[in-house]
Amino acid sequence: MSSHKGAFSEAPSKEDLEAMSEFRYRLRRFLRFSEEVTRAAGVTPLQYQLMLQVRGFPGRSWATVGELAERLQAAPNGTAALVSRCESAGLVIRKPGDEDRRQVRVHLTVKGERCLLKLAALHKPEIASFGWASRNTTE
Repeated sequence: MSSHKGAFSEAPSKEDLEAMSEFRYRLRRFLRFSEEVTRAAGVTPLQYQLMLQVRGFPGRSWATVGELAERLQAAPNGTAALVSRCESAGLVIRKPGDEDRRQVRVHLTVKGERCLLKLAALHKPEIASFGWASRNTTE
């Protein structure tokens, strides 16, 4: 994460503040929507975020606890506890790494995959309202 210390170069304009306000408003509306639909599906917002980060990890369909902690911007021990809760709920499974058996890989279970795809389908139109969800990531 970047440091937020020090003085800023120039004061934000009224237009800057309006744009920031609109962004935060849209972000909060999206987060509230996400909280409601995930809970209605029987998972917590953090469980959904973890499943999304596992399956959406760039270049593969699994992630380590350390990678998930970074993607979730959470402490590794808290992320490990979240993985344990998801494992107890039957959403993920831990597997040892192929090359290094000490490396634990987190994978979605069939139940986790079904839950994620259902929730992601509900989130997709909401994310599209931000204008970048359907972008071509190969550009």
